[in-house]
Amino acid sequence: MTLTMQPHRETVGLEPGLLYIDGEWGGATDGATWTHRHPATGEDIGELAVASASDVDAAVAAARRRFDSGEWSNTRAQERIAVLRRCGALLREHAEQLRGLQALDNSVPVGFGAGVYAVSVEVAADVFDHHAGWVDKLGGETLTPYQGGDHLAMTFREPIGVVAAILPWNAPFLLFAQKVAPALATGCTVVLKPSEYCTFTVLRMVELLEEAGVPAGVLNVVTGPGDPTGERLITHPDVDKVSFTGSRGVGSRIVEASAATMKRVSLELGGKSPAIVFDDAADVGLAAATTIGAVTLGLSGQACVANTRALVHRSVYDEFIAAAEGMAGMVSYGDPFDPAVMSAPLINGKQLDRVLGYIERGKADGARLVTGGERLDGDYANGNFVAPTIFADVDNASTLAQEEVFGPVLAVIPFDDEDEAVAMANDTEYGLGASVFSANAQRTFRMARKVRAGTVCVNGFQLEPHLPFGGFKQSGLGREGGKSSIESFTELKTVLMPLGDEMM
Repeated sequence: MTLTMQPHRETVGLEPGLLYIDGEWGGATDGATWTHRHPATGEDIGELAVASASDVDAAVAAARRRFDSGEWSNTRAQERIAVLRRCGALLREHAEQLRGLQALDNSVPVGFGAGVYAVSVEVAADVFDHHAGWVDKLGGETLTPYQGGDHLAMTFREPIGVVAAILPWNAPFLLFAQKVAPALATGCTVVLKPSEYCTFTVLRMVELLEEAGVPAGVLNVVTGPGDPTGERLITHPDVDKVSFTGSRGVGSRIVEASAATMKRVSLELGGKSPAIVFDDAADVGLAAATTIGAVTLGLSGQACVANTRALVHRSVYDEFIAAAEGMAGMVSYGDPFDPAVMSAPLINGKQLDRVLGYIERGKADGARLVTGGERLDGDYANGNFVAPTIFADVDNASTLAQEEVFGPVLAVIPFDDEDEAVAMANDTEYGLGASVFSANAQRTFRMARKVRAGTVCVNGFQLEPHLPFGGFKQSGLGREGGKSSIESFTELKTVLMPLGDEMM
């Protein structure tokens, strides 16, 4: 059997990838294109435009004009709320098509995209609905003057300006919404750059937002790789804020580039999140299934917040490994449009080589390979498939435990007591997420406070659209989601106004 995506292209209605600038769709000015290769089959799926520096300049100029004119930021709250709610409604209405486009882009199975919150279309709609509720609540404060006097002391929140929103390829629905919805809710204008490995899904979402009534120039899209498209966007002097989700290396470059014009930045840069399993966990098998599932199902471990380190109490260590190995053996691969398929390949050949390199490094460093560790062949030979891989007896200081593999690889590490578990959990440059499995409420609360991570979940892991998301340490800067997201797309202004008969 040879996998092919060609019939699905027609079913989903794949269109050529174009730029969207000031309400107009078109190709790059220099005609440059990039061909997207499907990760499961190796076949060419479609072409997208590669925006040149001049294309980026045009998109930023359009966003700047619309922001400076106040056409969007000064609209009545009820009008902006209505547009954002229509955005959510249209995303839900076209959910099936969008899941199909995602399957063509990054090979996330349509069944997984329909049922798992973090990669579902419904999460994007929820995020738009949530932020619609913030539009008429962007208030400041009125304070009592510190030194007394006949005047008012007030603060206001105002939109930050032109936002460069740069998306990764792995969760286009959630991350599109997490960046675009709060930006639009606060009155900002946006220049969006999707990953070249997941562009067609995002372009269709932009079409739906256009249909919902987002005015021309308020949302613009430039497509292409980091060079030249992304580099020009992050260095553009008329961009006021960069919101980026992706690699730590690119995040560092954005911080460096932002210094010249003091751009505001929000960065989510990955993690090496631990799942901490105590001997009093209510169900060790469930803890194992939850942990290995996040590393192997759907995105095949290509998720920044996945618990790719399992710190397991020595008394339940063997039980955990056996349960995780059994779950890993049940993962199915193949055509992402097949509802029976549970997981995706790695996104490209470069990532395939990188993950296989980490596996070899784990072996060389003395970790015990429990299962997996190889590229799938046979019917899957043309794709970037790696078997679900579990390493046991991993040294927490080793490369496998410290670096973000971004593939279906779980490192299992034993511990003896709570203090050791905390020390190992925090012994990393990252701090994005963590899970704690224990039936002891006091213990789980202590661990939640002691582990240095942006999100800590007890006896499972989930994300909510109204809660802040981001990381400690080198996992990034700032938070997106909920009130914190709204605040990150605004500037705080203080106004002092004298009172009395004469304003002097």
